Amino acid sequence: MRLTFSRRQTLAVGAATALLPGNAFAAKEAPLSRIAFGSCCHQDKEQPIWDPVLGFDPQLFVFLGDNIYADTEDMAIMQAKYDKFAAKPGFQKLRAHCPTIAIWDDHDYGKNDAGREYPKKAESKQLFLKFWQEPQASPRWSREGIYTSYIYGPPGKRVQVILPDLRWFRSGLLGNTEEPHDRGPYLPNFDPKATMLGPQQWEWLERELRKPAEVRILGMSTQVLADAPGYEAWANMPFERRRLFDLIDYTEARGVVFISGDTHYSELSKLTDGVPYPFYDLTSSGLTQEWPFLAPNDNRVGPGFTEANFGAITIDWKVTDPIITMETRNKTGKLLIQQRIALSTLR
Repeated sequence: MRLTFSRRQTLAVGAATALLPGNAFAAKEAPLSRIAFGSCCHQDKEQPIWDPVLGFDPQLFVFLGDNIYADTEDMAIMQAKYDKFAAKPGFQKLRAHCPTIAIWDDHDYGKNDAGREYPKKAESKQLFLKFWQEPQASPRWSREGIYTSYIYGPPGKRVQVILPDLRWFRSGLLGNTEEPHDRGPYLPNFDPKATMLGPQQWEWLERELRKPAEVRILGMSTQVLADAPGYEAWANMPFERRRLFDLIDYTEARGVVFISGDTHYSELSKLTDGVPYPFYDLTSSGLTQEWPFLAPNDNRVGPGFTEANFGAITIDWKVTDPIITMETRNKTGKLLIQQRIALSTLR
């Protein structure tokens, strides 16, 4: 089938591989250069954010979790909330405009801050994959969890989007008995057996990072580089976070940038110490949800913004050293955060 985008950019793909996780699109397709993303979208709220998203004219939209607020073990209730989201006019326009891909976070997984202990995760997975129109040939239907990846574009201009599952396998969290007033309740868990991804997903991620690609977007449902938010983040499990950084180094995976959600505010984090090249994590949250303050983060670059927002990535393939521009914008389309990155610096 042929997926036709505006700006005269066309992706010609086979019907069986159009959005099949782990498969690269046909080499003759136009490069992927405009990607939008976001998280935390409540089905009961108005969603004016879709107007500026469509104004950005994305070729792809990546949902990073909390795509609905289900928070239930009753699958009939969860299905009704998916149905309510599906009926939103802005979301319908987005689906008609470009492909959408998704990972979940806690609220669409089924329970606030839940990990591997959530008892209805298998049932929730079925509803998730059905709603996001997962092809029947996809391995997501048959394996544990919903982690997935995609590769877009011809050789020399390939964009890999990797979406790990931070819920299905995740160990329990450690917390304070009383939540501090200026941050979340969670503490770092230094148990070497505590895991974010689980053994089989770590093996999968290593294989993915070894695949050829020029730009790699790792889409995480929780923040990667924020150092001490007290809320859910990779920082809650320092050994797993270190393992992630070391794996990128070990596989010599170039071109990695992180995008993340969950926080109900937008910020850019940067890390240069102990990593093979500068790491950037652009957090976009939420599409409808807002938070009254920013959590502590020594790796924050510039200001953060506590208003509804979406993320946008533009890749300029026309210059000798491609430029990745990472942005967040609010519900009127106003620019909040912008970071330009030369691809040659991500190696």
